[in-house]
Amino acid sequence: MITKKGISAAPGVTIGPALILDTEEYRIPRRTIPPSQVPHELRLLDAALEASREEVNELRLALARKQGDTAAAIFEFHEKFIADPKLREAVRAQIENSLCTAAYAFSQEMGRRQRAFRAVANPYIRERVADLYDIEKRVLRHVLGRAREDLARLTEPVVIVAHDLTPSQAVQLDRQHILGFALNAGGQTSHMAIIARMLGVPTVVGLSDITAEVSGGDIVIVDGSHGIVVVEPDPPTVERYRQQQREYERFAIRLRSLRDQPAVTLDGTAITLLANIELPEEVTAAIEAGAEGVGLYRTEFLFLSGPRLPTEEQQYEAFREAVVRARGRPVTLRTIDLGADKLAPAMGFQHDHNPVLGLRSLRYCLTNLDLFKTHLRAMLRAATAGNVRIMFPMVATIMELRQAKAALADVMEDLEEEGVPFQPEVPVGIMVETPSAALLAHSLAREAAFLSIGTNDLTQYMLAVDRANERVAHLYCPHNPAVLRLIRHVIRAGHRHGTEVSLCGEMAGSVLYTQLLLGMGLRCFSMAPKDIPEVKQLIRSTTIGDCQRIARKALQMDSERQILNYLRDEARKVLPPEML
Repeated sequence: MITKKGISAAPGVTIGPALILDTEEYRIPRRTIPPSQVPHELRLLDAALEASREEVNELRLALARKQGDTAAAIFEFHEKFIADPKLREAVRAQIENSLCTAAYAFSQEMGRRQRAFRAVANPYIRERVADLYDIEKRVLRHVLGRAREDLARLTEPVVIVAHDLTPSQAVQLDRQHILGFALNAGGQTSHMAIIARMLGVPTVVGLSDITAEVSGGDIVIVDGSHGIVVVEPDPPTVERYRQQQREYERFAIRLRSLRDQPAVTLDGTAITLLANIELPEEVTAAIEAGAEGVGLYRTEFLFLSGPRLPTEEQQYEAFREAVVRARGRPVTLRTIDLGADKLAPAMGFQHDHNPVLGLRSLRYCLTNLDLFKTHLRAMLRAATAGNVRIMFPMVATIMELRQAKAALADVMEDLEEEGVPFQPEVPVGIMVETPSAALLAHSLAREAAFLSIGTNDLTQYMLAVDRANERVAHLYCPHNPAVLRLIRHVIRAGHRHGTEVSLCGEMAGSVLYTQLLLGMGLRCFSMAPKDIPEVKQLIRSTTIGDCQRIARKALQMDSERQILNYLRDEARKVLPPEML
């Protein structure tokens, strides 16, 4: 039995078999075969190529049904490559001429082609090396008799164990069969951690080398509440964690009874609780969890699911579906936050020495105006179906906000001239997630209809800590005194100018911070739907007076540990132990 300590990313306990991803490195030895074995190796090659082609074809068709032909097109290259007779002929010749195994010959041929692709100057061609590597692993699994399920079509519940998962991989997850995640990389606010919380599955990240400790099929316990992973547990450990699992599930059922109760403090202050979503269909689950609307729709996930950019019509349909599902409740559409670790295949080769500080988010949109305006057209058209707000992310200067609003005005003019129905009266706000935007909050509040504090990136930039880097994840701390004072400054600026202020970072969904934020004057929170019941429970158990006392004392402290311990002690006074 091996116990590993990592970083708690999504709470809860799960127990199940491990599915290892991205660690299949096949080292194929050079073995000479007798001439009599050549026909057998050729049959093995043909069977593996055909099985792989059928597998990719099935995957393409399934993805086409689920997300459309655009998303499925990524597998067309794989299918055509595997079916290419020149590939089969090259491998056959090596088997016959060198008297080697099918596995060795195929691995050698794929290595040669990967080197040839890497040598091409065209960045698009160079990026296809990853596709060749994927094809090589797929075919070798069949040659060697090692089949592995694909993320998009799992057949049984599993715990995903991997070094990391990219956002583009995450959008293809078969959400019905994933019990939890155990990842080498990441921190509490890495994108995979955020997605795990959206899914509501226990997750531990920052485990460094969990992939080296687990084999496929091993029973794994993921304790997302305490950041612990147990590999091949003994029976007493399994029973102890099953009991914790049952207690957590009973507690979750009790919380669900709060769905229709208002988020009102004991002294009568009403608080607005909104949801963060990535896909239109998540709106329904958010409302069922008690959300009063959508405070953050991460529209970039629409761009991560296929090799081509979504058309205006595809974007319009997705946004409209979310708005219709909200049934008159507000839906805040954030313009695409691409770049850094969220790279859409259609973006082509992106090389930034420091991607987090590079051409990303609103900067990327203002550099690619045609893409940006198509995106805004879809939003304005979808706004005719309900209550829509548009939000620009990663604003760092007043000029960026003005440029983005000018692009929006241009789009409105174009739609009006074309006679296309759209909603001209759409509130336009920004995310405050750079220190410059926070310090300019008074000026920005005069030009924006609302401010939404994105504490994930704000903390990252304020503390100079890469939130996805497990080596410095312990330094990432939203309750750092500097971060808290910056948040208070933004809230005060909004109040002074009569501009609504919300908070949509992961901090909003943590009950440790609820009283502190209420005491600082925040009255609107946006979070993962599954966090809404717990936050509502705390809101209904406290008073604004107590929250203001807590905020005053916490903001006088200069130690992160001191602040955390104090907030935890105050939360324990009003919450059951299961919530902390």
